[in-house]
Amino acid sequence: MPFFFVIQAVVLKIRKKRIRKFGDEALVSRLMPSYSEGKTWIRLVLFSIGFIFFIIGLSRPQIGARLKEHETKGAEIMIVLDVSNSMLAEDYSPNRLERAKLAISRLVDKLRDERIGLIVFAGNSFVQLPITTDYVSAKMFLNSISTESVPVQGTAMGDAISTAMKSFSLQSEKSRAVIVITDGENNEDDPVSAAQQAAELGVRVFTIGVGSPEGKPIPYGPDGELMKDREGNIVVTKLDEKILEEVAAAGEGAYIRAGNAEFGLNPIIDELKQLEEQQFRSIVFEDFE
Repeated sequence: MPFFFVIQAVVLKIRKKRIRKFGDEALVSRLMPSYSEGKTWIRLVLFSIGFIFFIIGLSRPQIGARLKEHETKGAEIMIVLDVSNSMLAEDYSPNRLERAKLAISRLVDKLRDERIGLIVFAGNSFVQLPITTDYVSAKMFLNSISTESVPVQGTAMGDAISTAMKSFSLQSEKSRAVIVITDGENNEDDPVSAAQQAAELGVRVFTIGVGSPEGKPIPYGPDGELMKDREGNIVVTKLDEKILEEVAAAGEGAYIRAGNAEFGLNPIIDELKQLEEQQFRSIVFEDFE
């Protein structure tokens, strides 16, 4: 604000110098009776006040946030995604993992009131995204997933199901489901018992098999070399449907083999929508006064 007044003072000083060159200052003033230096300063003060309020408006000051309780109805779904190296096999384009991520992303686009969470696993598991209705964040977290998301390699499916069971919200009591997406190979624990425990608590466990029974080699490294075992033989990863069928049966869910056209998520979600919907409450910022 002081800058305006400094400029105004400089302009008036220059103007007075020009008037002196033109003629007698007192005589020139008599020739221009309507001119008032005081009015110039008043206009500047009014402009400055208006400018201050303009800046305040741009800063959007807000006070008194009102809270409103928002209620939604829907199921809670924990998606458990295998990120072991075997998911790099190219049964699908470009590979198993990327195809699974694409299917999950398309599923998220179709959700409305369902709450979704994301767990990644290999040799162990952890929650990548807590249960939420923030679908934008879900897709953001999904894009960041790779085989390096879990440092310990393996396929600890049972541990992943147990992690999912601990990740449901305290509000949910019904319409809860775990969807495991994996090739099921080289399983290191007892996923059938974990699925059975989940079913006893009212949580259905579905499995989606990714891969082919005949198997595919695993591209590995920046040059796309094929993974080999200690004897130098190329490692071929195959879909283990037997274990996935047993897990789904123990979890009172269903097993679906992923295809190129239909990955298997949509039929599961359609089935879950037939269940009794769970009502959720949350406090949200409604507006500012």
